[in-house]
Amino acid sequence: MAQRKLKIRDLTLRDGQQSLFATRLSQAEIDKLLPFYENAGFYIMEVWGGAVPDSVMRYLDESPWDRLRIISKAMKGKSLLSALSRGRNLFGYVPYPDYVLEGFYKEAIANGLNVMRIFDALNDIDNVRESIRLINELGGIADGAVCYTVDPKTEPAEKPGFFGRLFGKKAQEPEKIFTDEYFVEKAREMERLGAKIITLKDMAGLVNPLRAASIISKLKAALKVPVDFHTHCTPGYGLASSLMAIINGVDILDTNIWWFGGGSAAPAIELIYVFAQKLGIELEANMEAVGEIRKHLLGARQSLKAFDLNHDKMPREFDPLKDKLPADIDALFDRAIAAAKALDEDTLLAACHAIEEYFGFPKPNEIVKDAEVPGGMYSNMVAQLKALGSEDLLEDAMKLIPMVRRDAGLVPLVTPTSQIVGSQAVSVALDRKKGNPDYSNPSNQFISLVKGEYGHTPVPVDPAFREKITGSPVEKPYDVSSYKKPANPTLPEYGDAPLASNREEELLMELLPNVANTFLRKRRAEEYNARKAEEAPVAAAAAEESKAAEEPITGPTLKAPMGGRIISVSVAPGDKVKKGQVLLVYEAMKMENDVTAESEQTVKRVFVRPDDVVGTDAVLIEFE
Repeated sequence: MAQRKLKIRDLTLRDGQQSLFATRLSQAEIDKLLPFYENAGFYIMEVWGGAVPDSVMRYLDESPWDRLRIISKAMKGKSLLSALSRGRNLFGYVPYPDYVLEGFYKEAIANGLNVMRIFDALNDIDNVRESIRLINELGGIADGAVCYTVDPKTEPAEKPGFFGRLFGKKAQEPEKIFTDEYFVEKAREMERLGAKIITLKDMAGLVNPLRAASIISKLKAALKVPVDFHTHCTPGYGLASSLMAIINGVDILDTNIWWFGGGSAAPAIELIYVFAQKLGIELEANMEAVGEIRKHLLGARQSLKAFDLNHDKMPREFDPLKDKLPADIDALFDRAIAAAKALDEDTLLAACHAIEEYFGFPKPNEIVKDAEVPGGMYSNMVAQLKALGSEDLLEDAMKLIPMVRRDAGLVPLVTPTSQIVGSQAVSVALDRKKGNPDYSNPSNQFISLVKGEYGHTPVPVDPAFREKITGSPVEKPYDVSSYKKPANPTLPEYGDAPLASNREEELLMELLPNVANTFLRKRRAEEYNARKAEEAPVAAAAAEESKAAEEPITGPTLKAPMGGRIISVSVAPGDKVKKGQVLLVYEAMKMENDVTAESEQTVKRVFVRPDDVVGTDAVLIEFE
């Protein structure tokens, strides 16, 4: 009988660095790793998508297209390259029309992308249907990802959500929505649409070992295409659940290389290799090449110290090809395997936690585990409350998540719904602190979610709640025909050059308009200055402040409720505004918020422009 093989999708250059180091790995550091990656033998390398396109422009001032091209050229086709996208939303929060999807996928595949992992935050099949078709048609491999989530534990004792009130006593014992059969049927639908790989995507690391066994085994029985398992170690299940997935026949496993594994990331391939050896399974990777990458990754991690929450407690070095494990640690691997085969979850978890503790990986995050939310969602809520000076409300906000989630249709918590629900839970906690009704300040994204613009939620939104939030009880899907392609202005200050100079840059403007605007202006400035090298650099127009801005403020003002980025400004000096009129839109914690007039007033001065970054209580507008 032929030896069973396990394929590996390496996440180090995308999800690994995103989970652990805020997606700050520079191209220069990646370039040092690529010669070793070429011969590592990974089935798939995830190198793009997720937060990479945004972050490399926003923080590193690098081109995401260049990153994909450089990696593709270095790999010479020896590993498939994959990216992560949000179906119809791609990398943003707006559902795009089909022509935008087609243009993006066409450019991505032309620049070296092979596999597009496609997921939808609501597990709405309609939102991935066209992406699967286009990827296959354009010569790529469509990887359909089913987002794992759990039913809320209990309904909050006070102020139950609309879903709870609608179904009365059932709210105390929620109906089981997210069963094994729910995930299997979603997978079947994706396979029928043409997905060539199916991934169980456990973005929050909430798949416990017994659930991994049951879902993976059922997926294997129901599907003809390979099954991939993607999880994180944040709540402490990752390593044990990965072992359980292997034992239950998973075809592809997502891992990271040592210094970029564990904690809030996926398990380290080195630990998976030890398990595979003991199980008699061939792990399809060149572990000698992995060892060379591991050596260079240590330096890469040290360069990211400013973003590394565990920089003072690094894992101990380990080479599974050379280092002999102490007898008691080796026995832990055997104990974990025996427990997994016996479906003894407690013993399995205890053994895996002891293995991780020995090697120095972070302990399970009990707060995230108990709250059953993604680690990124939790950290965003902490940051939001810190910016508002209301850290004392964190516990209250966490307790409100089940209510907000139910009211919004029991949505899975994955980007972007995790940010939308988390931000709204913070807002409701603030409402209650101030004595205001719940949902007094819904974000634009929460309104869109409840309205139906993100797609069909797992449980229908109560029409009464939808009317309260949106003004209408009727579900209204996003009208893609209303989508307006961002303008591509000419820049007089740079010799009338267009902001976006080619199709790649136009796509960046469509997918990430605010970040791309700043990034592309820098590129046009560099090009202009290169042409005008004999002249003094052109002064940035944004640095010129009007004399009026230097005058003292004497009238009533509008201040920023919290730090963020200005998206748009709707008024100008001299405008007479009515109560409730939108004055500007700003982005904070990835949520867009309308700022409205509190009374009839006349605008005297506007102190901000689109793309300006402001702090909490910064003066935005002065009135007469």
